[in-house]
Amino acid sequence: MTGSTEVRNPVVLWAQRKDCVYLTIAVEDCKNADLKIEADKIIFKGDGGDKNHYACTLNLNGNVKADASKYVARDRNIEVLLKKDEEKYWPRLLKETTKMHWLRVDFNKWKDEDDSDDEMGGGGGGAGGGNFEDMLSQMGGFGGGAGDFGGPEEEDSDDEELPDLEATKDNKEEERKE
Repeated sequence: MTGSTEVRNPVVLWAQRKDCVYLTIAVEDCKNADLKIEADKIIFKGDGGDKNHYACTLNLNGNVKADASKYVARDRNIEVLLKKDEEKYWPRLLKETTKMHWLRVDFNKWKDEDDSDDEMGGGGGGAGGGNFEDMLSQMGGFGGGAGDFGGPEEEDSDDEELPDLEATKDNKEEERKE
């Protein structure tokens, strides 16, 4: 239903580092974007290009430095960088333990507490975070390219010609009836 007065929750992706939280509020062609960053919560309101109204309040699990945090509205979303008050990992983004269907982990930016910067391809933020093929090659026994498992090149057994199917007793009887 376009043009409705109903207010919807936008899809929000999040990831964290020890010192910051990344949020992506997925509202395309957002008009009248209003984002307030407070010490313990984020308040967002905006109108999407799809003529829907979006709003959400995120009661954060920890405090952030509102004056050091920033956001930018892009064509497809609003990207937010929140600087944490304390350099520590939060067990979850929100104080509430209820699962929000519109809140999702941004695995492109996610970094676990025990991951070092070297393991994640330099760390320090940004999308990507490591090279999957490099990780596979370090595991041993794996080659560089996709589908190359490091062994000698050999013909795959699936490449052989399959023999013709043999007629079963039931098939032979049906052929005789016709």
